[in-house]
Amino acid sequence: MNKRKRDSQDIALLIVRLALAAVFVFHGTQKMFGWFDGPGLDGTAAWMASVGLPLPKVSAILAGSTETLGGLALLLGVLARTASVLLALTMAVAATTLEGFDSQAGGMEYPLVLLSVLVLLATTGAGRLSVRPSRPREVESA
Repeated sequence: MNKRKRDSQDIALLIVRLALAAVFVFHGTQKMFGWFDGPGLDGTAAWMASVGLPLPKVSAILAGSTETLGGLALLLGVLARTASVLLALTMAVAATTLEGFDSQAGGMEYPLVLLSVLVLLATTGAGRLSVRPSRPREVESA
């Protein structure tokens, strides 16, 4: 791959990581600490109980901490693949918990979009513009 194309891909990965980091740190801290007019841990646990998730307090802690810490990992580009997988699992739970598709009606549209982008990052890694750049995976020739 030529340098210009590689540089463009790294810039694109950085933009995606920064956007996802903002979303997940925002929503994670809402869940964990009640920041940004969020429900906090008790409110998140109450909502999770209302939709039938098991162990709502534990589920709230897992979701909030995964979103907060995973978002910070994406921001820095540290363990981006691992963070992306964990966040994707969190979004899969969110998508399957919600009813319908339209996000304005409380549907799965938004977590599904996030899940799709996280799958992309899980396969590509953080790119070179990160604290811990991902190394391209070697492809074995037949």
